[in-house]
Amino acid sequence: MSILEELQIVLGGLPTPIETGVFSEKAPDEYLVLVPMTDGFALHGDNTPLVDVQEVRISIYTKGSYTKLKNAVVRKLLNADFTITARQYISYETETGYHHYNIDVTQYYEM
Repeated sequence: MSILEELQIVLGGLPTPIETGVFSEKAPDEYLVLVPMTDGFALHGDNTPLVDVQEVRISIYTKGSYTKLKNAVVRKLLNADFTITARQYISYETETGYHHYNIDVTQYYEM
């Protein structure tokens, strides 16, 4: 399984549409975008990696209060044993009316 597949399952229970990379349709008042950031092998000594480390940025866009959706996403991630590496309010986008908030997550997959 990949981190993108796992995030679709974990966050799929939310009433919020989820896309990868960019929201391709007309954007609703609230949505999530999954942006792959890195994937790599953890340090290893014998040239045989044992763990694949994958990282994704979850971008939250909402025209309402971002805190309710942010808290729901964080709870789901922690309950599914994701490692949250960063959380940051980006800005209120005056031209679109969206609040933009990012959550960066990492997941470790045994090889």
